[in-house]
Amino acid sequence: MAAKILVVEDDKIQARFTKDYLEASGYEVILAKDGKSAIKIAKTQPVDIILLDLVLPDMDGNDVSRWLKLDNDTKGVPIIMLTAKNSTLGKVDGLRAGADDYLLKPYNEVELTARIYASLRTKALQDELKEKNRNLEELLARVEILAITDPLTGLYNRRHFESIVENEFNLTARYKSPASCLMADVDHFKSVNDENGHRAGDVILKEVAGIIKNCLRRVDTVARWGGEEFVILLPRTAREDTLRTASRILAAVSSHMFPGMDKPVTISMGVATIPAPSIDSAEKFIDAADGALYTAKSRGKNRIEVV
Repeated sequence: MAAKILVVEDDKIQARFTKDYLEASGYEVILAKDGKSAIKIAKTQPVDIILLDLVLPDMDGNDVSRWLKLDNDTKGVPIIMLTAKNSTLGKVDGLRAGADDYLLKPYNEVELTARIYASLRTKALQDELKEKNRNLEELLARVEILAITDPLTGLYNRRHFESIVENEFNLTARYKSPASCLMADVDHFKSVNDENGHRAGDVILKEVAGIIKNCLRRVDTVARWGGEEFVILLPRTAREDTLRTASRILAAVSSHMFPGMDKPVTISMGVATIPAPSIDSAEKFIDAADGALYTAKSRGKNRIEVV
């Protein structure tokens, strides 16, 4: 695809001559007769390089360059400043305004082509570097997500949950606000795997994870704790509201039709709420919920127990 060049030149004869020459050299050319038109074209059309006359009828070429370099959509487009003024100060002003190169008028066509080629080559290298950086950022983002995500259920993993609950515990202690931790476990899960296979067990874990997530608020956090266990953090939630949430989860799981299962799947849940005199750390917070879960399992399953 031919590179697209925006030529900003108010002299019609010079503009036509430059356009004809560049098109004969294989470039696509757009003409603009003043600075405002040039800015509008550069912002609305994909342009690969700009040949910008310093003296324009409506605004100085340096001002046009500044506008283009301040705009995120156009700041990466190379600008070659064209001028009849052969002064060091003029060149410095143009470069400070953002011009990438400087060419005196009248210019030699061969030199113009060489400068255009050099600017396009530099832009191509910069674009390639930007693309590599963008790909690297996306890769790092995916790696970060993988590092905190359980691969089966798509929930947070245990390690990430521990960091979240640590922060929430500290906030709760500081502001004296309530919070609750719930530990949930799929009942008779070993029997499910033995009778239906591990793939069926994986399906159940995925669907239980989805059910729990759908019962929670955006501010709540659910993670896979390990095996068939899930852990839930409800920030700024007192015991009564926590029990309502736990009951909703329990009912949603037991009434759900799991594929390939001829009998209901249920869960047991343990609940711990802070502030509590015996819970003075995030670790004890989770342990308290785990202890309540153990009680629920020992008392018949498919139930909720509170510390």
